[in-house]
This record gives sequence, structure tokens and C-alpha cells, in this order.
Amino acid sequence: MAPKKISYRHQESSNYGIITIYKTIKLMFSINEIKVGKVVQINNEPYLVVKTDHHKMGRGGAVLKTKLKNLINGSVLDKTFQGNDKVESANTEKKKANYMYKDEENVNLMDNETYEQFTLSLNQVGDKQKFLKEGTDVDILYFDGTPVAIDIPIKVELKVVSAPPGVKGNSAGNVNKQVELETGASISAPMFINEGDVIRINTETEEYVERV
Repeated sequence: MAPKKISYRHQESSNYGIITIYKTIKLMFSINEIKVGKVVQINNEPYLVVKTDHHKMGRGGAVLKTKLKNLINGSVLDKTFQGNDKVESANTEKKKANYMYKDEENVNLMDNETYEQFTLSLNQVGDKQKFLKEGTDVDILYFDGTPVAIDIPIKVELKVVSAPPGVKGNSAGNVNKQVELETGASISAPMFINEGDVIRINTETEEYVERV
């Protein structure tokens, strides 16, 4: 989670007595602090750092090439930083929510503390929706108080709803087949997996882990 902006106050005298003035200090990342997983703010929008590539340019100093994902619209930005360049950290926080259901345009969720219901677009959720089962608790990233992104558990357990029968003689080793999960996703699984089995999936690699 990116650090929040720091606010402080001081008091000044005026014709109306003592008044309190609040000021906000924007936290900035230097070129050495821009790392994968950080959330930065560019043109008043949050971007997740998904890739970094450092280069040394001799007397020209260091150059950092980055790939940034816009957490609001999903677009990808290639941006280069060099020398004393800095970028503002995004004002973000994470909250727990419960996945309810998906419609044609959105994923519908409910805040675990306030029970307030809200949505994220399918574009914001991306491929993660393939492994979302009703009732799953997820982490929601908020930017300036607005939900913008979702993190699902690294490992989930899902039921196999369709699996072709294993071919006789192909039961050993690394022979796999495509099976369909209760969420509609299809993954590669060992030949011994059958319809009705519950299997554990790694949602980051989208790979079969084990039968539960």
C-alpha cells in the first residue's frame, strides 16, 4: 500500500482571532523508490508499477524505464524517469469486500464493514474475474476514497463442472487435459481429475495446484 499524504496544522493570528490552517505534504518517489507493486499518481490518476528496467547511462546518470497500468481504465503507459525525476505517490488504501455476482458490465461487491454495495467494471477486474466465486472475500484498492482495483486470493478452491474422460494409457506423468470450473474458466489439469472434483488453483499463474 502506498503511503498516504501527510497533513499538519499550524495556527495564525488574524482580526478574527486564532485560525487553524491545514496543509498537505505530497509524498514523492525518487527514481530509486519506484518499484514493482507501488501505486503512483500521474495526471491525477492512479497507476500500478508493473515493470521496471534500470539502465546506467555513464555521466548521464541512471535511467528507469517503467510500464504502468492505469487502475481506473486499464490502459498501459510506458514512461521513462531519469536523474532527479520524481513521481507523486497515490493516496490509496485497501479494504475487505465480498464478491456477490457478475453481470454483463460489472462485478458487484459488498464492503465487509459497512455492508455498502458497489461495483467495479469488468475492465478494472480483468482476468481475475475468471476465478471469482460468489461469497469470496477480496481486497479492494481505493484511490482518494473511490474503489479502483481488486486483489483476489492467490489460491482458490473451485469445483470442476466438466472434464473429458482420461484416455487409457495416458494416466502417467505430465499428461494434462482441459477442464471447466464452476466459474466458467478453463484450465489444464492432470488426467485423473474428474467432474465433481474440487481443485486448488493458483490465480497468479492460472495453474492447477492440487486436488482438494
